[in-house]
Parts: sequence; structure tokens; C-alpha cells
Amino acid sequence: MGSSLMDEPNVVKEQSNFSVTFKRSLRGVVDFFREDRFAMTGLIIYSVFILVAILAPVIAPYDPHEMVRINGQLQVNVGPNSNTYLGTTNMGRDVFSQLVYGARPAVLVGVSAAFMVVAIGTIIGLISGYFKGKIDTFLMRTTDVAFGIPFEPFVIVLVAFLGPSIWNIVLAMGLLLWRDTARVIRSQVLVVRERGFVESARVAGASHFRILFQHIAPNILPLALLYGSLAMGWAILTEAAISFLGFGDPSVVSWGYMLHDAFVSQALSRESYSWFVPPGICIMLVVMAGFYIGRGSEKILYPRLNQY
Repeated sequence: MGSSLMDEPNVVKEQSNFSVTFKRSLRGVVDFFREDRFAMTGLIIYSVFILVAILAPVIAPYDPHEMVRINGQLQVNVGPNSNTYLGTTNMGRDVFSQLVYGARPAVLVGVSAAFMVVAIGTIIGLISGYFKGKIDTFLMRTTDVAFGIPFEPFVIVLVAFLGPSIWNIVLAMGLLLWRDTARVIRSQVLVVRERGFVESARVAGASHFRILFQHIAPNILPLALLYGSLAMGWAILTEAAISFLGFGDPSVVSWGYMLHDAFVSQALSRESYSWFVPPGICIMLVVMAGFYIGRGSEKILYPRLNQY
């Protein structure tokens, strides 16, 4: 009874320390975006596309699968006008509506893949860097195997076996894209685990689980979020590439699907630029956003670069 009463202040103190460390990490992330223009630009681009995906039914004038009819006449291969802002496809579907709704699978794939990358990569990096020894050797050799697998061919083969689905594409990306995150997180954990507060927690009898997730994890949170933002851009690019090759879900209108549809319909030869240029620009902006956040993170990852 007395022992539990004596331990209670220590538990409250540990929870308080975790809360302070977690809040400090989040504050560091906010300051990072606030101080760096590249990172802020990338964050704004991501935010705009997420907002468009949420408000797609409000923004889009038509259903993306709907064949547009005006005054009873089917609008096929119509150029940009007041009724169809970017024109229509060879099946009479509104390109602008498809572009807006295409943000939904892009954001869904990007966020889901980024979550898997951060979760898997961070956990593997934490365990590998903290325990070292045989566990570290096994996990890092597994990571080396993952690095040896070509990414896009692996995604194509897996989707071909499991069937065309956005979730199968996300699964394929989650199985491989964690490798970079795990390596970097591991290197950071090797440094953090030697610090005084970790040694104090170990001497105080804290369990490995508590040390990992209450003392070490909050300190590597900004790095994990950074790699999550980079993975989001690459995931959207991969989904577009897979859909363009014809392995995407045909029932879902994505930017890659739009490019595939335009390519098959020979939109370029008909100079229907408003059909395939906008989705290409959207894909380019998403990848640029990930690059900008990565470019802005150099001051965190490589502080010596700030001296030049």
C-alpha cells in the first residue's frame, strides 16, 4: 500500500515529462514550418489539395463519371467553356470534375501510405537502434533486402496478383517505402539512447517499452513526420504511375487514371491539352511539395550546411 503511494508521484512525474517532451517536439515541428519558406510552401500545397479533396462534391459541377448533356446534346471532346471549365473527354465526362475528384484518391493514398511508412519505419528504427546486437542485425539485413527490391516493378506485380485496388497499391508501398525511414530513425535512436535522461530512466527501473515510447520516441517525432511528408508525395506519384500503366482501380477517377484515359484516347494528337496537362501539373505540385519540405529540413538533418 505504502509502496504504491510512493510510486504514484514518480508515475505522475514521468507522464509530465513525456507531455513536456511531446509538446516541445510538436512546437519544434511548427517552428520548422514557420521559419522555412520551402517547408511552408510544401505544407500549403498539401493543405490545398487536402481541402479540395474534402470539398470535392461542393467544388465539382458534375459527377466525374457523368456524361455531360447540355440542352439534350452530349458534350463530347468539347473545349473549355463556361459550362465545362476544362472541356470534356471523348466520353463526354467533365475534365474539371474529374480533376477535383482525383484529389480524393491522391490524398487517400498519400496519407495512408505516409502513415504506414511512419509507423513501420519508426517502430523498426526504434527497436533496431535501442536493442542493437542480433535484433539490430536482423532488422537491418531485412532492410537491406527491402532496398534490393525494385519499387515500381514490385508494386505492379503485387497489384497484378491481388487485383486493381487503391488499397493494394497502398499495401505495396507500405511494404517497401519504410526502409529509408527505418535507417534514419535507427541512426537517431543510437544517439538519443546514450543521453542522460534515458540512462536515468533505465537506472530508475523503467521498462524498455516505457523508455522507447515515452523517452526516445518524442525526440525523433519531427524526423518521422518529415519522412512521412516525403512518402506522401512519392506515394501519390506511384499511384499515378500505376494507374497510368493501367493497373489502377478503373472505378476510381484519379489523376493517373485521367492521364491513362487521355493517352488511350490520343488526346495529344487532338491537341486536347486541357485534358492531360492539369492532372500532370497536380502530380508535379504534390511531388514538389514533398521536395520543398525535404529541402527545408536540411537545417535539421545537416546543420553544418547552414554555415555555407
